[in-house]
Amino acid sequence: MRSLVPHDRPRERLGRLGVDALGDQELVAIVLGHGGPRQSALGLAELVLASMNGVHGLTRASVDQLAQLAGVGRAKAAQLLAAVELGRRTLTRAPAVRVQLGSPRDAAAYLTPRFGGGAVERFGIVLLDTKHRVLKAALLSVGTLDASLVHPREVFREASTAGAAAIVLFHNHPSGDPTPSRDDATLTARLVEAGELMGIVVLDHVVLGEARYFSFKESGRL
Repeated sequence: MRSLVPHDRPRERLGRLGVDALGDQELVAIVLGHGGPRQSALGLAELVLASMNGVHGLTRASVDQLAQLAGVGRAKAAQLLAAVELGRRTLTRAPAVRVQLGSPRDAAAYLTPRFGGGAVERFGIVLLDTKHRVLKAALLSVGTLDASLVHPREVFREASTAGAAAIVLFHNHPSGDPTPSRDDATLTARLVEAGELMGIVVLDHVVLGEARYFSFKESGRL
């Protein structure tokens, strides 16, 4: 960014105008810190955003994917993903008042900033009290979701330990398409049946996509 007039450099603009005034490219440039011998930080930020299809694509990126971009490397890739994760965590800290999940839309709104996106599938449960207020959200599996690998015993042990009255199942689709697979439907049916035996209601299974979600309850499949 040496070629820019100091007044116009992202860090200086942030100091003068506030962080809200900066565009995605400028914010990424600040996180990167510097470019390379033939490229400014702004130029490198432009390459990153173009390669990831915009800033939202960073939520699904891996260190390996970013490190392959010319001028990025593993250190800068780690900086970018750390910044993305910090942003995610600002939305996921437990509020003073428990969130109530009164509908599939409420569940999706709660889950998307916490578990949407990502380069791999993640399966988990939201534990709820008798008024459907969130006790906690717990990840149980990371990697390709296979109905045979998620055992009801693990799911309901977590729920029983927390004293949950009901749970919402969830997982993300890295492709961005939340349409459930046959395995998703099989897993849902198994866990609903197990929940009936355990006295813990499975309220829904929410599949998180890119800016969309699929609810088994909303679709009439639960």
